[in-house]
Amino acid sequence: MQLQTFFDRSAVTVASELIGAMLSVDGVGGMIVETEAYQPDDPASHSFRGPGIRNRTMFGPPAHAYVYRSYGIHWCLNFVCRAGSAVLIRALEPVFDLSRMAERRGRADPLTLCAGPGRLAQALGIDIGVDGASLEQPPFRLELRQSEPAIVCGPRIGITKAIDLPWRFGLQGSPHLSKRFPKTP
Repeated sequence: MQLQTFFDRSAVTVASELIGAMLSVDGVGGMIVETEAYQPDDPASHSFRGPGIRNRTMFGPPAHAYVYRSYGIHWCLNFVCRAGSAVLIRALEPVFDLSRMAERRGRADPLTLCAGPGRLAQALGIDIGVDGASLEQPPFRLELRQSEPAIVCGPRIGITKAIDLPWRFGLQGSPHLSKRFPKTP
């Protein structure tokens, strides 16, 4: 499946189906193990109030990177889906060039290298320079998963609106998640 087609769907569907995909940026990366979906009618989404200077990439074509700074400190990497929707890449299991990740992060523990969107962006060398870049061209390389892994879902993290939506997805049992998922009965 072409990436344009894959991403031109609901962010909730895409977020779930990105679990297990392989992502690298200039050869540094790993397996996506945690994501969150944001839709245009979602009050927690940057697109909720419509397009603006900060979020214009979210209203562009699918299969592009949307990068923003969180809390004025950390860059966050998102993948644009349908207009006004995106998937936040929350965590990776490090696989490719761990030494470069460790150098960028100032620590070598593979469990914390890419566990959380800020850590992940720092480890991959993500900044505003790749905002709007196509996921189909360097520096990005994205290989969709070949089989469906065991996936868990739950509420998103670090937001104050629409906190009840179960739009956070993770690889079941992964030690590389940014935060454990609540146990389900």
